[in-house]
Amino acid sequence: MYVTRRELFKVGIGSGAALLLSSGRLGAQPGPLIERAIPSSGERLPVIGVGTARRWEKATAPAEMAPLLDVLRQFAERGGKVIDTAPSYGGAEAVVGELVGELGVRASLFLATKVGATGREAGLQEIEASFRRLRTSRVDLIAVHNLRDTATQLRTLRELKQAGRIRYVGITTSFPRQYPDFERTMRAETLDFIQVDYALDSRAAASTILPLAADRGMAVMINLPFGRGRLFQGVQGKALPPWASNFDCASWAQFFLKYIVSHPAVTCCVPGTAKVEYLLDNLGAAQGRLPDAATRRRMEEFIDRL
Repeated sequence: MYVTRRELFKVGIGSGAALLLSSGRLGAQPGPLIERAIPSSGERLPVIGVGTARRWEKATAPAEMAPLLDVLRQFAERGGKVIDTAPSYGGAEAVVGELVGELGVRASLFLATKVGATGREAGLQEIEASFRRLRTSRVDLIAVHNLRDTATQLRTLRELKQAGRIRYVGITTSFPRQYPDFERTMRAETLDFIQVDYALDSRAAASTILPLAADRGMAVMINLPFGRGRLFQGVQGKALPPWASNFDCASWAQFFLKYIVSHPAVTCCVPGTAKVEYLLDNLGAAQGRLPDAATRRRMEEFIDRL
C-alpha cells in the first residue's frame, strides 16, 4: 500500500499537525536556513529546495495554480532558492516560469532544469524551449537527464555556459542500474553538479557516488528523498523516536530530510512540494541541529528494523 504524507497527517503525527505546520509552529521558523557551498564556485545554497515533478505537471486552472503560487511566495520569503524542474515533467517548467514571473522573484531563485534529448539539434531545441517556458534569459543549472546522450549534450551545455546563458552544468539519474555509467561519467568529466536519488531506505548512492562527488568537487542535488513513498508507508501510525528531538526534528518528513542533508557531500535536496504546509515542514529540516555520524547510523538502524 502506498502511503503519502497527506495520509500520515490523518493519523499519528497527523492529528493536528497540518494546522501546526501551516502556522509554522512545527515547520520552518523565521530565520536563516542551513546552506552549503557549490564546490566549483563557493556560491551557497539552502539545503532544502522544491521539486516540481508530479503535482506541478498538469496545473492549469486557477484553483490548481493558487496553492503552487503560495508555495513559491513563502519559499522565496523564507530564503529558499533552488527550484528543480525538467521538460519531461509535463507543464511544470511553464508553471514555474509563469508563477515566478507573477511574483517577480526570479533574481532570488536558483532555477535548475534538464535536457533529455538525443542529438545536438534536438538538445538545442529542447534547451531553448526551456528558456522560453521558464521566462528567463539565463538558467542557473541545466543537467543531462538520466545520462541521455551525455557526451553530446554536455558539449552543448558547456558552449552555453561559456556564452553566459547557463551558470552550471551537470548530470542526473534516479535509477541505480545507471550508477556504473554515472560513476564513469563523473570520473571522466568536469561537472558542477550531479543529481542522484538518495533516501534513508535507499542508500546505495552513499557507497561510491557521494564520496566520489566530494573527491571530484561536485555539488550534489538529491531527488526522491522520501524513497518513492516507502518511508511514509513504513512509519504510518508510529511516533517519532524521543531522540529525534536531539537534532530538532518535529516530523517524519524532517527526520527523512535531515538524514539526507546531514551527509557532508550533499549540497541540497529537492523534495516534491505542492502545498504550503509541506513546504514549511520541509524547510524545518534546514533549521536547527542536524544528526551527527552516530545518530545517522541510529536512524538507519531504526528504519531498517521497520
